[in-house]
Amino acid sequence: MGNIIRGESTRDKVTTDSSLKGLEDDMVVVLQDYPAPEISEPIYRMGEKLRLIAQEAYWWRVRSVQTQSENYIPNSHVAKVYHGWLFEGVERTKAEELLSLPVNRVGSFLVRESARERGLYSLSVKHRNVKHYRISRLDNSWYYISPRLTFQCLEDMINHYCDFADGLCCALTSPCLSGTTPPSDAAPGAPPVVMRRNFDWKKIDRRQLVSTDSCSDNTVSYGVRNSIATYLSLSENQNPAKMRAESRKKKSKSVYTIPENGLGNIDYDDF
Repeated sequence: MGNIIRGESTRDKVTTDSSLKGLEDDMVVVLQDYPAPEISEPIYRMGEKLRLIAQEAYWWRVRSVQTQSENYIPNSHVAKVYHGWLFEGVERTKAEELLSLPVNRVGSFLVRESARERGLYSLSVKHRNVKHYRISRLDNSWYYISPRLTFQCLEDMINHYCDFADGLCCALTSPCLSGTTPPSDAAPGAPPVVMRRNFDWKKIDRRQLVSTDSCSDNTVSYGVRNSIATYLSLSENQNPAKMRAESRKKKSKSVYTIPENGLGNIDYDDF
């Protein structure tokens, strides 16, 4: 039985301690842009994670996990989330919209509790498309998707399917929207590469090719000039005709030794 939920970069143990549920009661996810784009620029976007600060009837005061800005949002536009994957009151179509967001990968999932009847759950998993599985419950309150596999609680079920597909479209990888992270200051990128176009070697002065002065105003890069200068320096110290002759002599030479007993392998040099 697995006991680990795999995240993007870390693995968090799923707890079955109900006392910890209260610590997650203040996490909600935006179900639709608010305000609607046709009214004004949205303050909160679908899929954004918010921290619930206060519940005031129809209006909830929330704080964005990404921007830390606070504002009010209608409670019909958000859903409470427990354990990072248990979404309260999310319908099938809305689950598909959330899992289809680019931040989710194959195997991303959520468990949604029915908005019509408490205690009824379904598992939604992103694959080639979003797959849905009804979670049934036995008389002894154990849960199952397949009758041959039963679990005492939803946490045990999720942990198991994180390790094994066992009839699902794929093993579960990470909770829906778990890839959303607060923005960080972007590190300055590398300067753009500027390519010289219509570069004509015939128009380059030979003095520019052999110069190794890195501070001179030269159209040929210092690395190229340094390589050319090194090559010319080596060539001047060698007689080309002599080098070719030595090369031919070396290739045609074979050296071997014969053991004293006349037997054994022959060792060839430059074979």
